[in-house]
Amino acid sequence: MSDSELSEITEVSRDECAVEVDDVTMIFNMASEQLNNLKEYFIKIMRHELFFEEFRALRHISFKVRRGDVVGLVGTNGSGKSTMLKVIAGVLEPSEGACIVHGNIAPLIELGAGFDMELTARENIYLNGALLGYNKQFIDAHLDDIVDFAELHDFMDMPLKNYSSGMVARIAFAIATVTEPDILIVDETLSVGDVFFQEKCEQRIRHFIDSGKVTVLFVSHSIEQVERICRRAVWIEKGELRMDGSVDEVCEAYRNQFA
Repeated sequence: MSDSELSEITEVSRDECAVEVDDVTMIFNMASEQLNNLKEYFIKIMRHELFFEEFRALRHISFKVRRGDVVGLVGTNGSGKSTMLKVIAGVLEPSEGACIVHGNIAPLIELGAGFDMELTARENIYLNGALLGYNKQFIDAHLDDIVDFAELHDFMDMPLKNYSSGMVARIAFAIATVTEPDILIVDETLSVGDVFFQEKCEQRIRHFIDSGKVTVLFVSHSIEQVERICRRAVWIEKGELRMDGSVDEVCEAYRNQFA
C-alpha cells in the first residue's frame, strides 16, 4: 500500500465506507472483589459494600474501512481486538463514540454463539440462519451447500453438545458464508479444527476477497495468517490504537515490539 493510499484511509467517503469507527471507548464496570454466588453479590449490593472499578477495554479508537477491504486486527492478548469486533458487529454498544456499519454482517466471533447445544446440527442450521436473517426457504435451498462445506453429513442429526469445538466451527463458518455477506467478521475461528479445514476456510475467504464485494475484518493469533490474508492492519494495544497501515508495515512493527 502506497503512502498516497494510506493517506486516503481517513478520507473515505460514506459511499465508499463499510465501517466507521469514530472515537470509540468501551468501559466495563468490574467488581472490586470476587464473589462466589448471586446471594453474596446482592447482600453486598444492599449493604453498599460492593464497589466497582472502571476498566477501559478501548480508548478513543477511530478508523474507517473501505468496502471490499481486508483488514486484520493485531495486538497481544487482552488488547481489545475482540471487543472492537463485538462493537462493530453490534454485540456491544460503545460507552462513548459511535460505530456505523453500512451493509449486512456475518459475524464469526464466538463459537457456539446463536446455537442451542441441545438441538441437532440440522436444527441449529435453521436457528442460526434465522439469526443471520435467512428465512426457511433460503436455508432449504442452501442446506446441501452448508452440509457439504462443513463435511459433517453423518452427524447432522446429532445434538450439538456432542460436537467438538472444531465441528461447531465448521457449522458456524458454513452457515455464515453460504452467500457473500457485505461484511465478514472472523475472530480466531480459523484457529480451531484441523489444518485442512482451515485451508478450506481461507480459500473461501480468498474467494470473497477476490470478488472485491466483501469487506473482511480478521483477527488471528497467527501474525503469518494475518499477513497472508489481509491487505491492511490495525494494531490495538492495551485498548489504544497503536498503528494503522499496510499489513507488512504494521506486522513488522508489531514483531519488533517483541524483538
